[in-house]
Amino acid sequence: MKIDIRKARKEDCIRMMELVNELAVYEKAPEEVTVGFDHFVESGFGPNPVWYAFVAETDGKVQGFALYYIRYSTWKGQRLYLEDFLVTEALRGHGIGKLLFDRLLVEMKEKKYSGMVWQVLDWNEPAINFYKKYDGVNFDAGWLNCSINS
Repeated sequence: MKIDIRKARKEDCIRMMELVNELAVYEKAPEEVTVGFDHFVESGFGPNPVWYAFVAETDGKVQGFALYYIRYSTWKGQRLYLEDFLVTEALRGHGIGKLLFDRLLVEMKEKKYSGMVWQVLDWNEPAINFYKKYDGVNFDAGWLNCSINS
């Protein structure tokens, strides 16, 4: 299987949103996806994009993506924040995730970010085991996630 890793394009957004919904189902929270399609597209491809992504394409179809933005740490400086990382369930285990993750690491180094950060659900053993394969990955204890909705 030929896998092409490339920067996301505006026309990928329909498929990316399908995959976002697939991820939400996997994470047992499909009702939590409330972003509108137009807002999603504008946020990535409008005049002031706030997210960027790489997609994995096979046979002309996007089968996975890694969506990120730049986070600023007063302690560490600019860091790549991996917001969503997904390979469609039917193609997991074919090395697509590794290719996407490795591309993020290249982006991090090319842009001279001080690191990459992300979250993983504590019950998501396949994802945790995937990340453990990378040297230097730290799992932080002692932090609670907080949020407030408008």
